[in-house]
Amino acid sequence: MEITVRVNGVPQTRDVEPRLLLTHFLRDELRLTGTHWGCDTTNCGACVVRLDGVPVKSCTVLAVMADGASVDTVEGLAHGAELDPVQEGFVTCHGLQCGFCTPGMLMTTRALLDRDPDPSPATIREAISGQICRCTGYENIVRSVRWAAERTQAEQQSEVAP
Repeated sequence: MEITVRVNGVPQTRDVEPRLLLTHFLRDELRLTGTHWGCDTTNCGACVVRLDGVPVKSCTVLAVMADGASVDTVEGLAHGAELDPVQEGFVTCHGLQCGFCTPGMLMTTRALLDRDPDPSPATIREAISGQICRCTGYENIVRSVRWAAERTQAEQQSEVAP
């Protein structure tokens, strides 16, 4: 079945099996391996991407369901050499250890900050509750998200100030 999906802003047309999962479409067909394939049961959240702006676990979405939609992956977060504030926050505040959960955490965080630019620690914990990190204990992840929120707000204020 032929599908066309806009991935990180670029239209991608492929002939795929109707049962192909979105995570395998991204990783195997498009070679975007930043989206991690972890549990295949929706438990870990390492495969989170944004589908039309909404974070989804790509191991539960068929590629054909994304036909005509827009998919954002972790590869699309940076703008050239400039990291997204979310990426900077995870680096600066040590929000990652082994890095396996990081792509899903980053995509969930970007969606959260787009929806709520000043989330409380409780809101952050709720937003990332569908993801498992076996290394950090989440404290540095929450700190990383707050850093990104504060950085984004500061950048926006400096753009407005004369």
